[in-house]
Amino acid sequence: MPRRLNLPDSASVATPDAHGKLYAPSAARNVAPLIDALAELLPAEGEVLEIASGTGQHIAAYAEAFPALTWRPTEIDATRRASIQAYVDESSLTNLSAPQDLDATAPGWATQVGAPNAILLSNLLHLISTAEAQTLISEAAKALHPGGQLLIYGPFKRDGVLVSDGDQRFDADLRAQDPEIGYKSDHEIAAIALSHGLSGGTITEMPANNLLLQYKKPL
Repeated sequence: MPRRLNLPDSASVATPDAHGKLYAPSAARNVAPLIDALAELLPAEGEVLEIASGTGQHIAAYAEAFPALTWRPTEIDATRRASIQAYVDESSLTNLSAPQDLDATAPGWATQVGAPNAILLSNLLHLISTAEAQTLISEAAKALHPGGQLLIYGPFKRDGVLVSDGDQRFDADLRAQDPEIGYKSDHEIAAIALSHGLSGGTITEMPANNLLLQYKKPL
């Protein structure tokens, strides 16, 4: 995933504040709908590992919204890990851990994260290759506690089709930067998840043509 850091401006915009926290307008826009959707899916207690926690805005809000869960951020980029830590320090929440340096597109990371009850990632799959997405889902399936769930939020093709002009433009921008990345199909991700022993769960329609996909690990 390190080779994915140089992306189109439309992929990620974040500005720092005086305390070291990065602020992304897109994260601010979608965090409330995500909290509402996750409230219907997350376990009542346990541990949630977030892959590619980015600025830290999401996971800090999740930890506040779901105090019975322990939240563990991960991030490969050092600048963003520093931002996550700034959110951790500011929040003083006891259920929010320090960020872990983790490349979820590299084989073997399942052995580094214990056995979380849920693994959550947002707005990542369109920024990595299909092969990297396969590795990520494979490792997540290995890492999850039996009965745990993988939750994936972001933009997707629907049965292979880009559903809006904005999606078509963004996908084209991504592929112009790197032909290996770009939108994945919801059916493609479901097939990968099923091939690694996960079963399909709820598909939640989200604002701006996004989806929240749920896959479950058998008990």
